Amino acid sequence: MVSQKVVIKNPTGLHLRPAGILCKEAMRFKSVITFSFRGNTANAKSVLSVLGACVKCGDEIEFSCDGEDEAEALEALVAAIDNGLGE
Repeated sequence: MVSQKVVIKNPTGLHLRPAGILCKEAMRFKSVITFSFRGNTANAKSVLSVLGACVKCGDEIEFSCDGEDEAEALEALVAAIDNGLGE
């Protein structure tokens, strides 16, 4: 299992469009991918779970990836966040 903290840079946080992009990226991998925020854990492959976390701009989340392609998954998700998730 690998994990890494990342700060959300999107001005509007993880609303529907960036949440969808994040989930689409996560679904490319076989690993179980979650993130922790304010003591709660969300499934990064579920748009409803991501939206339910209510992540805003400047918030720090911690991704955790567990599985055969965990390192690649973590790298791709951190890069997607750093690139603004299409915004």
